Amino acid sequence: MGIREFPGGAPRAKSIAVGMRRSPDVSPRRLSDISPQLRQLKFLVVDEAIKEDLKWSRSVEDLTSGPVGLTSIEERILRITGYYGYQPWATSYKREERPREPPGPAEAQAPAGTEAGGRTNRHHWTCSQKQLRKVFWGVAVVFCVCASWAGSTQLARLTFKTFDAPFTLTWFATNWNFLFFPLYYAGHVCKSTEKQSVKQRYRECCRFFGDNGLTLKVFFTKAAPFGVLWTLTNYLYLHAIKKINATDVSVLFCCNKAFVFLLSWIVLRDRFMGVRIVAAILAIAGIVMMTYADGFHSHSVIGIALVVGSASMSALYKVLFKLLLGSAKFGEAALFLSILGVFNVLFITCIPVILYFTRVEYWNSFDDIPWGNLCGFSILLLTFNIVLNFGIAVTYPTLMSLGIVLSVPVNAVVDHYTSQIVFNGVRVIAIIIIGLGFLLLLLPEEWDVWLIKLLTRLKVRKKEEAAESSGDLGTGPQSRSRRARPSFAR
Repeated sequence: MGIREFPGGAPRAKSIAVGMRRSPDVSPRRLSDISPQLRQLKFLVVDEAIKEDLKWSRSVEDLTSGPVGLTSIEERILRITGYYGYQPWATSYKREERPREPPGPAEAQAPAGTEAGGRTNRHHWTCSQKQLRKVFWGVAVVFCVCASWAGSTQLARLTFKTFDAPFTLTWFATNWNFLFFPLYYAGHVCKSTEKQSVKQRYRECCRFFGDNGLTLKVFFTKAAPFGVLWTLTNYLYLHAIKKINATDVSVLFCCNKAFVFLLSWIVLRDRFMGVRIVAAILAIAGIVMMTYADGFHSHSVIGIALVVGSASMSALYKVLFKLLLGSAKFGEAALFLSILGVFNVLFITCIPVILYFTRVEYWNSFDDIPWGNLCGFSILLLTFNIVLNFGIAVTYPTLMSLGIVLSVPVNAVVDHYTSQIVFNGVRVIAIIIIGLGFLLLLLPEEWDVWLIKLLTRLKVRKKEEAAESSGDLGTGPQSRSRRARPSFAR
């Protein structure tokens, strides 16, 4: 009742059964009498609804499994009819004796040395040249992200020894964001076949903000809030470096991945994943243990609070960007970051001036400013943001994120030789817990499905190898003598 006719194929199963009953010469003990009808069963398909209801039925599986299903049907009929010459291990020869259908385009183009049995699917297990190139670029991107992030953190710590002005350093480095769009346009001119003028490219990228482009209203409603969040993220991070060591700052900032998940789950209604909840719990536990590692001193507590606030601002920036603006192309992202640089110059410049005259961030003369450190920090931070935003064009996003967590051991090694950091047991456990939570957050959404498929594939392969080994052992003289015995089972 759940079987329907394949379009342009064989008649219904009912007509097959009627033909079998009407034929006077049909013997229930001879397979050759009903073999034409059995061959027609492989053209039958089962309705999806009926298949779902009868998924545990062996007959439905047999009908939908191609030649293997046909063999199972033959075996069952021979068991029922009690054919004396029936040998279950010898039923496969019938498939080999059937005339081969004309090869399709894929088979006609297969190389002559290709073996039978699906060996052409070997490319699923080998890395293509494109994938190898992505992995190679991924290693290079991981190195750039790790080096630029760890280098900027250590250089900022070194700068504060002679220039104690974290907000001024934040303002100076953010001004370099203006270079994003010019650098993008230079790459566009070098790589693109259809070159556009700066004005044309600018207008095309402005469509990201709406049909009217970048208007004054859009600037203050969609760009200015992100400029404030950008400044707060960097300032809190740099101010935390003054209070605690660079290793603790870098590892605590990795918690922003957990905050992004929690905000996305609440605000964006993203898919709930238990493994990411576990990662968020690990991140929070790591923060508490990191606070306990220094004995709850005032400087350490304030520094940890500052870097956790920086991670929260970074997470809020990412979630609001996805909520208000969605996803951006490379040119649109470059234009947006350049607009943040313009906003910083126009509206944030007054704050360092106020801090200077109120002697909160004061220096005697401009000759005392370590311009080399400031420019080096700005270049490293610009490189980090460029690679992090545009590295997806050449590699996988997961590999780019690994560069951030790999900066933690780099900072730990540098701090070990340049500062008086003490790696006690609590601090090491906190670093490991936060790093593990960060890695769990890098798992894709369908990681459990992929894992089940991998385990199923490995299980099937083991069964096939066991069947092949048992088949090889069954070719001996004793098995042949057993096969020659007639079966009297009814």
